[in-house]
Amino acid sequence: MAKCDEGYICEVCGRDVEAIVDSDLYLRYVLGEVQLDFIHRLPERHIRCNPGLAQYIVDASFSPVAQAGDFDKSTLNATYVREEEERVTRGWRRLQAIPTLGLSVAEYPLSVTPDDLGEP
Repeated sequence: MAKCDEGYICEVCGRDVEAIVDSDLYLRYVLGEVQLDFIHRLPERHIRCNPGLAQYIVDASFSPVAQAGDFDKSTLNATYVREEEERVTRGWRRLQAIPTLGLSVAEYPLSVTPDDLGEP
C-alpha cells in the first residue's frame, strides 16, 4: 500500500487495513473521489468501517452493511440509491480485481465504461 511496509491503520477500528481490496481510501480513489496526490495524506478505513459508502455495495460476495440514521439508503430517493449502488458496486468490483490486473496506481480509477472491471 502507499505507506510502504507500514500499512494503514483504520481510523475507526484501529486495526491494520492489510489489503487494498479492503481499503475505503482506495475504493474512493477508484471512484474518483480522492486524487492520487492525497492518498498518502488522508486517513484510512476498512470499507466496512465506512457504512455510509459500504451500504451501496450490492454483490453476492460482499455481506450487506447497514447505515443507521438519516443517511440509511432505505430512507433516500430510490433513483439516487440505485445509481449509487451501480456506481459504488462497480468501483468495489474494480478494487477487487486490481491485484490481478497489473495496473499502475494511476490506472486504478474507473473510466466511463464498464470495460474497466477486468472482466470479459
